This record gives sequence, C-alpha cells and structure tokens, in this order.
Amino acid sequence: MSDENHARFLDRTTPPNIATLVLLAGIGALSMNVFLPALPEMTTHFNTTYGVMQLSVALYLAANGLLQIFVGPLADKYGRRPVSMAGVIIFILASVACIYAPNVTIFLIFRMIQSVIAVGFVLSRAVVRDMYPPNRAAAMIGYVAMGMSLVPMFSPVIGGVLTEHLGWTSSFWLMAIAGVFTLALVWFDQGETNVSQGLSLSQQFAQYPELFKSQRFWGYALATAFSSGAFFAYLGGAPFVGTQIFGLSPSDLGFWFGAPAVGYLLGNFTTGLLATRVGLNRMIIIGASVASSGIALSMLLFLFDMGSVPSFFGFMTFVGFGNGMVIPNATSGALSVRPHLAGTASGLSGALMVGGGAALAALAGALLTPERGVYPLLIIMLSSCLLGVTSIIMVIRRERRIGLI
Repeated sequence: MSDENHARFLDRTTPPNIATLVLLAGIGALSMNVFLPALPEMTTHFNTTYGVMQLSVALYLAANGLLQIFVGPLADKYGRRPVSMAGVIIFILASVACIYAPNVTIFLIFRMIQSVIAVGFVLSRAVVRDMYPPNRAAAMIGYVAMGMSLVPMFSPVIGGVLTEHLGWTSSFWLMAIAGVFTLALVWFDQGETNVSQGLSLSQQFAQYPELFKSQRFWGYALATAFSSGAFFAYLGGAPFVGTQIFGLSPSDLGFWFGAPAVGYLLGNFTTGLLATRVGLNRMIIIGASVASSGIALSMLLFLFDMGSVPSFFGFMTFVGFGNGMVIPNATSGALSVRPHLAGTASGLSGALMVGGGAALAALAGALLTPERGVYPLLIIMLSSCLLGVTSIIMVIRRERRIGLI
C-alpha cells in the first residue's frame, strides 16, 4: 500500500488513520512517563528503597526490549492488526493488576507485563513502512512521533497532579482507561497493511541473520539506540535529581519533567518538513550533534556552579530535539535496508533501543546519590549521544564504500 488516500477513518478494511497510529504509539509513552512523579510515594507505599522502586522503569524497559524481538516476526506472520489488539488487551489487564499488587515484587512483575504495549511502538512504525517508501516513511514516522510526543509532554504533569490529589494508583487507572480507548480505536480503524509471507515463526526468526549481517542495519539501529539511550537514562535518573537534589514536589517535577518532550515535538516537526529533501543520514548526524551539544552545555554550567532547575531541565529540550530528528530517520533507514523484513527489523531495532535504554536507566539509578549531584546522569547521557554520532558516521562510510552515496 502506498497511497494514504486509501485510508478511511473507522473503516477497518482500509489502512489506519494517522491518529490511530499516534495513539497506538503514544500509549507506550504514557505508560513510561505518567507515573514517574509518583515514584517517591510508591517507595513509601511498598516500604522499599528508591533503587528498588526505580526498577519499575528499568525492568519495564528491559522486558519491552525483549518483547520487541518477538513482536516483529509475529506481526509479519499473523498481521499488524491482531498482534496490536492482543498487546493492548494484555496491557489493560496488567495495568489494573499493578494497582492491586500486595507487595513490590508482585507490582514489578505486572509492571514488566505492562511492557507488552511495545506492540504499539513497533507496529505503528511497521505500518507506516508498509504504506510509504523510505524517505516518505521517515517523514510520516516523524509526524507519528510528533503527535506521540505530546503524551510525554503532558503525562508527567498529569501524573504529578493526580498523585498529589488521588494517590499513586490514579496514574495506573489512567493507563487502563487509555488502553480501553486505544483498543476500541484499533478495532474500528486499523485495517491490515501487511501482506503475509506465509512463513512459519521459525522461518521468520531464521531471517534475523540477514539483518545481523548488514552493517548499515547495525549502524542505523545503534544510532537509534544510543541517541534514545540518553532519554532513557533521563527517565531513570531525573526523578531522583528532581526530588532528592532539587527538592521538587511531584507536581513541580511533573511540570519540568516534560521538557525533553517539547524538544521532541519540534524535532519531529523538523523531520516531517525536511527529511525528504535533506536525506536520512544528514538528518541523523545533525540531530545527534544537537543532543550532544545540549548535554555538554548543561554540564559546563554545573561545573562553573551556574546550574539550576531551569538549566538542567531546559537543556534537556536539546536531547528531545535531537531524538526527534534521529529516531524517525534512523528507524526508516533500519527498516529500509531489507524492506521485506520491515516488521522484523522494527522489532529488532526497537529491542536494541529499549534494551540499551533499560541498562542506562538502571545505571543512572544506581550511580546517582545526593553527594554526586547531577554529574553521573549527565556523563551517561553525553556518552550515549556521542556514540550515536559515531554510529551514523559508520553508516555513511559503509554507503560510500558500496557506492550508495
């Protein structure tokens, strides 16, 4: 399918409307962000430490990354629509189970099960790639991500207010309700876009080596993983920085926490406008450089005792802006290296991105202390962004060698 005009809203015999893809991808962002201002209250409720409670981020990301390895082949085999619906249903049930968890161990188990919503992130991108050629797909992924970025912009604010007035469980009720709404929209609007290859799952997984052998796939996938890794480290560390170092309340933390999402919105808008004309690789290297520059400037301010709440969170908009340029373009590149494996490539690249993010989120949570201040988090984020620059340079050199540029 290549013509978006074939899509008719709320007609499940045609490709899905862009709004459905935005919501399908956005519910995953909601589940990652909305409860973060409640982490201190949840620590008290479950009578545990912040390090243990912070595993609700790291374990979620780890499970999310692992699931993405399987989501792609399942969707290539059985179709985008049924896999999307199954994932959303399980997510709804797990969200309710988190609310009634009797202890932190049970809570963390169901929190990991919530990560099945990875289907939304993986398949919204695969559906776009089903419908459009590479450069156009990058622009459309950018528009999907731009709409999706509104969720992390506002969800921490909403989560902070809900926590102060209704307690930590209110964020999980919000996730469950959003899941029900998403399920209804997927049922009525998401037509199937995948032409099944008729391969068994073992045959689908057997195609992974074809991707593993591609240097360009690895370059694009690692560019996505390292660039987004800075944001995932932020997810793991910023709640501690905000509450323990800056002394922010849940609602104030929620207000400041959404700063990267503002940049992400602008970065995705830039991708939508320029990706077709500028090209994937140039967009990626510019975005990764912008993100690195923002973190470096933030670190310099703290080194000269000029750091503050506005400077720390404000410079995170650079990270969001850079990711808004890197992720849609690098994703389109990874999915276009082997177009017949678009779903599989989406799952594998997503697994690398989120799995690496889980490790960085856990590392940030482990290294941060009031005595060390913001430096461990900023060092992790800057290192990740610089590795993203290195990855796309690897792609450019490879394409020159094989004569693509």
